[in-house]
Amino acid sequence: MTATPSVLFVCVHNAGRSQMAAGWLRHLAAGRVEVRSAGSAPADRINPVAAQAMAEVGIDITAEQPRRLDHATAEASDVIITMGCGDACPIFPGKRYEDWRLDDPAGQGIDAVRPIRDEIRTRIEHLLTELDLT
Repeated sequence: MTATPSVLFVCVHNAGRSQMAAGWLRHLAAGRVEVRSAGSAPADRINPVAAQAMAEVGIDITAEQPRRLDHATAEASDVIITMGCGDACPIFPGKRYEDWRLDDPAGQGIDAVRPIRDEIRTRIEHLLTELDLT
């Protein structure tokens, strides 16, 4: 792994789970990790309820834009964390992979998205410990 590890979060639309995860990692790692996110079929915009849930904990993800997953981004990442993109996620030998099974916040209200947000934070904290960045 490089001196500054890079983590790529991938979900289908890159509008909810992966954006919340990227927001948490940027916030909690404070520049010690290069953070990327992408989707296999990106949405037009960030899920507004996911953005609202993150705003409740002081993290603004409203300026982020869903991006299409590309080969170069995945290949340049040290850790690839998938969240429900299935076979659309590429596999690169030598990369560390994790698949986080999380409920999809798409179409959910704020009361359903808060527990997803909080579960993502817990997983990010664990990831930082595993990367020796706590």
